[in-house]
Amino acid sequence: MDLKAAMEARHSVRAYLDKPIEAELCERLRETTEACNREGGLHFQLVTGEPKAFGGLMAHYGKFSGVKNYVALIGKKSGDLQEKVGYYGERVALTAQALGLNTCWVALTYKKVKTAYTVGKGEKLCCVLALGYGETQGVPHKSKSAEEVSAAEDPPAWFAEGVRAALLAPTAMNQQKFRFALRGDTVEAATGKGFYAKIDLGIAKLHFELGAGKENFRWA
Repeated sequence: MDLKAAMEARHSVRAYLDKPIEAELCERLRETTEACNREGGLHFQLVTGEPKAFGGLMAHYGKFSGVKNYVALIGKKSGDLQEKVGYYGERVALTAQALGLNTCWVALTYKKVKTAYTVGKGEKLCCVLALGYGETQGVPHKSKSAEEVSAAEDPPAWFAEGVRAALLAPTAMNQQKFRFALRGDTVEAATGKGFYAKIDLGIAKLHFELGAGKENFRWA
């Protein structure tokens, strides 16, 4: 399964089986996180076999169970950190899906376990990506229409596919506050205000690229 197919198949999963992730898959995930760290100037870290982050009341409130593996999404504090975390974190999520795993973005309902990962000076833990073997494959989320999240006169097929792919993206509280506008061969991506809206924008931009094809446009 490639990332485009993974994008179509992936749904958020909060309940996981008590089944360790095989060493080969962990290595593949580490390779992906390291590639994201190099490209994005980030400090993502894969954590396995660690039950404390999702073992308390906050995780119970968030309806999480069986989570012992996650990626700590960390980077240097900057104005574009959240968008980069969204873009590259979703690349990790789709890679995990392609490897036969399930995932869920988690912003608040987990406990910070400082011994499980390293947050360097000037860095911030933005959120985590829970992963493992889900009890189910999850279900599709409710979605806005393409017209509600895009603006283009007589849009080409690639733009329509990009918007459709963006609407598959997970967003906090399913708010889908992103918007894509076409100007010639340039696409402008923006987001309104909202809970973790900038992370959501980064996720949606990766989906848009996968759907539209990066060779067909450039970002404004």
